[in-house]
Amino acid sequence: MEAFVILYLYQMKVGFVNIFGKPNAGKSTLINALIGEKMAITSPKAQTTRHRIKAFLNVPGEYQIIFSDTPGIIDPQYKLHEHMMTSVKSALEDADIALLIVDANEDLDEIDGIFQKLRLKVPALIVLNKIDKAGNGRIALAEKFFSEKSYCTKIVKISALQKVHLNKLLAAIMELLPEGQPFYSEEDLSDMPTKFFASEMIREKIYQLFGDEIPYHTAVLINEFKERDDIVKIQADIIVQRDTQKFIIIGEKGKMIKEIGTLARKDIEQFIDKKIFLELFVKVRPKWRDNDLQLKEYGYK
Repeated sequence: MEAFVILYLYQMKVGFVNIFGKPNAGKSTLINALIGEKMAITSPKAQTTRHRIKAFLNVPGEYQIIFSDTPGIIDPQYKLHEHMMTSVKSALEDADIALLIVDANEDLDEIDGIFQKLRLKVPALIVLNKIDKAGNGRIALAEKFFSEKSYCTKIVKISALQKVHLNKLLAAIMELLPEGQPFYSEEDLSDMPTKFFASEMIREKIYQLFGDEIPYHTAVLINEFKERDDIVKIQADIIVQRDTQKFIIIGEKGKMIKEIGTLARKDIEQFIDKKIFLELFVKVRPKWRDNDLQLKEYGYK
């Protein structure tokens, strides 16, 4: 008698869960909290996120959630902004679930206008963030407001910063996530190279240390990323638009660029779990935010 072996391919929960919202709604804070690692840089300043950053939440044999942090949705003023909004568009195209992040203290009609323009074709969870800071009935008001919108599948209230109700958000995601096989290795946290995260951590320190203008005029280019057994050597250029900005970044007797390097080095070492040698230079590239070739060189494709 012939023996027949039937193989059943076990289906996990797998899908792309992409995050959209206004600048400073808490998208990057949320993705860091969900993954448990610093995958996206954060700052109180708007437009900190410039790239689409994928981060993977894996439980082998159970699920793989591919989160995407996207730039805050804005009206483009430079080619840099156009590249950022292209990242948002690409995230719309492959989403299985959309997380629409709302700061309930913001103008709800304005946020609704942004969400309406997305023209979503997938289930959308309204994530009411910063519930620890909202007052005067704002959460209840926002909940009623968005529950009446056609794009709203479900509403979840959280505090990404305080990591409140993230389990409820994950449960809501799991209800909607399709079945399938993993797209990425279960050992990976992202599809971005390590040097990308190093450049972002350097850029984050510029946002932390300088005023409103300087961060928006800067980019970071990693020229060298050499790994050895005991140390990683990184050489990076900080790109600015004007000589005056270069002098500000360097600071008196190099004070500011040393501080950028010291703070960034600590974060990068923690991220890669290895000692690093970090060397920073400042280069002037006039109007780089409107130069397609330079934008491509700096990673904005």
